[in-house]
Amino acid sequence: MKLLKLLLIFLFLGIGCKAKEEVPVKKKKVVFIIVDGVSNDQLKKANTPILDAIAEKGSYSDAFVGGIKETIAETPTISAVGYNSLLTGTWANKHNVYGNSIHKPNYNYPTIFRFLKDSIPDLKTAIFSTWLDNRTKLVGENLPATRKMKLDYHYDGFELDTVGFPHDRKRKYIRNIDSIVSNEANRYIKKEAPDVSWVYLQFSDDMGHGYGDSKEFDEAVYFEDTNVGKIYEAVNYREKNFNEDWLFIVTTDHGRSVEDGRGHGGQSDRERSTWMITNKNDFNKYFKTSTVGIVDVFPTITDFFNVDIPAELQQELDGISFYNSKSVKNFRGEYENDSLHFSWDGIEQLEENATISFSTTNNFKKGSKDNFIELATVKLSDTKFTKAFPTEKTDTIKCILTTKNQILNTTIILKN
Repeated sequence: MKLLKLLLIFLFLGIGCKAKEEVPVKKKKVVFIIVDGVSNDQLKKANTPILDAIAEKGSYSDAFVGGIKETIAETPTISAVGYNSLLTGTWANKHNVYGNSIHKPNYNYPTIFRFLKDSIPDLKTAIFSTWLDNRTKLVGENLPATRKMKLDYHYDGFELDTVGFPHDRKRKYIRNIDSIVSNEANRYIKKEAPDVSWVYLQFSDDMGHGYGDSKEFDEAVYFEDTNVGKIYEAVNYREKNFNEDWLFIVTTDHGRSVEDGRGHGGQSDRERSTWMITNKNDFNKYFKTSTVGIVDVFPTITDFFNVDIPAELQQELDGISFYNSKSVKNFRGEYENDSLHFSWDGIEQLEENATISFSTTNNFKKGSKDNFIELATVKLSDTKFTKAFPTEKTDTIKCILTTKNQILNTTIILKN
């Protein structure tokens, strides 16, 4: 009888263990979309039912491009410059793309594709783009400077096909290319589900240049909203039918000129003011209370994948992740009256101490490491710090603020 009872107990425990078996961890996937040249105010007045629905279910934030005004990190509000700020998580003073000619990108600042490929070798990547240079020049596919990195799939270059897409003054050929690019993104994501995908849509910016603030531009934004919907439908299909967790981010690369919306490139509020929409609603306080930057996408994606960023790269990134608790933002520094003056803004409760360090070199720019020397321990609750600092034999110094969960940086020009 005792033996029978023991057998029954073990049987019961076995059934209980099976009932509590862990659910397989969902495989994480990312797609980010750049809808070119739609300022914050234009998005809010346009008819965008798809983006509105994504934001209602997920999240929306006002955003900015253009770097830090009136500093070495000030960045032109130009298309390729904005794309590369997203891809590298840095402003133009680091990635060195200052215009659409993409003259000499500094590939020592890796794109999100190359960094994740290095971190997760079997990661699958894809690009769907209405502009070939996004892959060949910005991502730098198959270039020696990027160690010949390759994306696993690309669908681009159609703007060079003047037979299949005859060029016309009203830019309908770009509209048609955006349409097939979004169609292919829908098809390929549904079937293959690459781990990281970039979709680039251009027609909205072309209508901005051609017509400015106009009915034509509003219609172009609605058209791009429809294209975003195709890609979002593919993501929803994957999440419904497969054990996958998708991060879906939509943003733009710049705003538009104040006068009539035809131009961009400067530092007006309208040219700098953008937006960010995502399917996630579990982001941190930084996202929920701040005007986020286009440079924040890089660290957000790495945190989503739970990939650690080495300290030497963290010290260069200008963005802040939307995941995990963050203490501070807007770390700034200036040199005046033979002293360094630092400031920062709090996000969470600032009960901790942090360290400020500096380097007189900028070796990372050349592909090697910088040696940072600790300058001081500071109380984050003070939100500012000043220290006498004799002029070094250099024009600039790099400074970092290291907290328990962040490394923020600023570059200071040494002059009185």
